[in-house]
Amino acid sequence: MDKVVALCKRRGFIYPGSEIYGGLAGTWDYGPAGTELKRNLKELWWKEMVQLREDIVGLDAAIMMNPKAWEASGHVEAFSDPLVECKICHQRFRADKEVEIKEHETTHKEEKVEWTSPEQFNLLVKAYLGVLEGKQSEIYLRGEITNGVHVNFKNVLDSTRVKIPFGIAQIGKAFRNEITPGNFTFRSREFEQMEVQFYVKNDEKKAEKWFDYWKQNRMDWYLSLGMKKENLRFRDHAPGERAHYAKAATDIEYQAPWGWSEFMGIHQRGDWDLSRHRQYSGQDMKYRDPQTGEEYIPWDIETSAGVDRSALFILIDAYTEENGRVYLKLHPKLSPFKAAVFPLLANKDKLVEKAKKIYDDLKKDFMVAWDDRGNIGKRYAAQDEIGTPFCITVDFDSLNDEMVTIRDRDSAKQERVRVVDLRAYLDGKIK
Repeated sequence: MDKVVALCKRRGFIYPGSEIYGGLAGTWDYGPAGTELKRNLKELWWKEMVQLREDIVGLDAAIMMNPKAWEASGHVEAFSDPLVECKICHQRFRADKEVEIKEHETTHKEEKVEWTSPEQFNLLVKAYLGVLEGKQSEIYLRGEITNGVHVNFKNVLDSTRVKIPFGIAQIGKAFRNEITPGNFTFRSREFEQMEVQFYVKNDEKKAEKWFDYWKQNRMDWYLSLGMKKENLRFRDHAPGERAHYAKAATDIEYQAPWGWSEFMGIHQRGDWDLSRHRQYSGQDMKYRDPQTGEEYIPWDIETSAGVDRSALFILIDAYTEENGRVYLKLHPKLSPFKAAVFPLLANKDKLVEKAKKIYDDLKKDFMVAWDDRGNIGKRYAAQDEIGTPFCITVDFDSLNDEMVTIRDRDSAKQERVRVVDLRAYLDGKIK
């Protein structure tokens, strides 16, 4: 894990938030490579969930909402963790994190640690709206992005031609007042989610069918991105550990360096959300079947994935040490850069000119890196650590035969390819 964290900073994937001021716990900034990785992940998800389907539409709801929406969803009342405080240093921990509590006790070697009784601690982050100090309205930054979909259920119905079963997809930021953020970006105070709320008939068998469908669909998608099957598993929630809204719940977990950990969930939420918003807003949340005329409040099958957690586990899964070489074995679709272009020598104008022309041509269709620093071996090593699948070198022969050398990241094998065929070559390899 230390090696992955070091690589993430060294190669521009992830930096500590506000680092020059000593940082802010639980916040992270994505560098040039990390920004591209996250963008690729989100675009692939959106294509899979919205673009290629006829039964899901997209939404981008506001981060700030009327506080009543959070009362209706149960977050004001139930979105909390049990909290204990060390009576020596007053540091706080979740009461259910026994390992973290025991580790903290070892830091007070000379004294016996006593803890306060557990108290519920709400995870919603408060904010204030208004111009005049003391006359501002108290609101919350959203603790999850789900709520923005449910409050727009009727708007989507009225403005589109969707019919049950259908889904509403959204990607966006959420905020939680995490007590003990940790494990790099795994538990953060600001994070991004990608979710679909999939509305189905209020029928047990239909809901169970869609729940099972989405479980396998999401697992298959992560496997299609190159994640190792042995590092992924389903974990069903026992009735006593389900969220207050869930009739059924399953996590997809990853075998992280610190143990099996959730990074996405599939939940059968029933009509909890729409019924509550109907109750608190007074608005009708029923769906009317256009063929039968039947009216009912649909049930919701939710697929909710953490963008940051997915990106983190993809990076950990891709980290490879082999024959003295370190590289990220990222799926080409996810790689920040699809190819890197080098002149063999940076001080030979004709090589640089030829390489620049290839670079300028390819970057119209692909994210391509340019590198002319140091020797060719160091350039390969740098691109390997970023996860660039192909390195294109322009040498002296290229000036005569209009061919370049392409080196494959995973095998380190090289082959000669015609310049005019480069676009088609990359297209075929990346898909």
